[in-house]
Amino acid sequence: MNTEKKKKIVIPIGDPAGIGPEIAVKALSHPEVYELCDPILVGEKTVLEKTIAFTGLAVQLHEIHNAQEGIYRHGVIDYRNLDNIQADEIVFGEIQGRAGRAAYEFIEEAVHFLKTGQADAIATTCIQKEALKAADVPYIGHTEILSGLLETEDPMTMFQVRNLKVFFLTRHLSLQGAVNQVKEERIFRFLVRCHQALGELGVQNARIAVAALNPHGGEHGLFGMEEAEEIVPAVEHAKEQGICAFGPVPADSVFYQALRGKYDAVISLYHDQGHIATKMVDFERTISVTLGMPYIRTSVDHGTAFDIAGKNLASEISMCEAIRLAAEYAKIYRT
Repeated sequence: MNTEKKKKIVIPIGDPAGIGPEIAVKALSHPEVYELCDPILVGEKTVLEKTIAFTGLAVQLHEIHNAQEGIYRHGVIDYRNLDNIQADEIVFGEIQGRAGRAAYEFIEEAVHFLKTGQADAIATTCIQKEALKAADVPYIGHTEILSGLLETEDPMTMFQVRNLKVFFLTRHLSLQGAVNQVKEERIFRFLVRCHQALGELGVQNARIAVAALNPHGGEHGLFGMEEAEEIVPAVEHAKEQGICAFGPVPADSVFYQALRGKYDAVISLYHDQGHIATKMVDFERTISVTLGMPYIRTSVDHGTAFDIAGKNLASEISMCEAIRLAAEYAKIYRT
């Protein structure tokens, strides 16, 4: 019998006009979630009641004010009620400032649970960037919100699907803008950070491959000089610092090789390079992990799906996987 104390995972329900509340309660209808952790939802009572009603789930709500009041038993959802919005105020599938404000406040309260030691990690659902803007929330997304609330500079994003881990040198930039960021010093510094982050996840002496930018790794300058002039020097510099770095490795093979175990992680040079690779392995089980903060954060890697919100069509698989990873990494992160 496993007597190890389970970690508490706090889960803000996201934008109530989207599928966040639906995938959250559906995930907590799975008994295996309670075998992994003690989950706590942060949301609003009427929103959760309406969600349970249209999904037809056989679960009960148990309101708590702190983590010590939780029951943590399958069939009972422990939740912190903020009473900051009512279900009848929300129109499913529409951008609404009041929904964006509520979503932000759910995250804010979840962070309070982390800071006060009532939770060990956070697993987030989905929010809507335009709704945050309509609510005058001074952040564009989850990572920025958490970075601000936790006073953390420049957190890192890692995607994980199965054993494939992918870091992103650049994220929300145009392709041209991303190419302009492929510079030796930036790549070197990022290799150092990835090495440290993987160590915090328990991966020691991690083998990190840098994906090539150009076809076939540039073919010695035939298809571009970025590999020879920027990536190779960065990799060699990292090796001199004791980092087990490889590359540039052609992007049409490096992700497959990492999935098969040749590398522990891959650095993707631009947004779609890594997103396509991970989501083609398993779209629903590709999870976003935010590192470089005091607490581990995992998240579903999809949006609010306004087109199916409130229709009981959303799959909770990604949410279940995000909670599983949060529980797994909370045991070892930075210990």
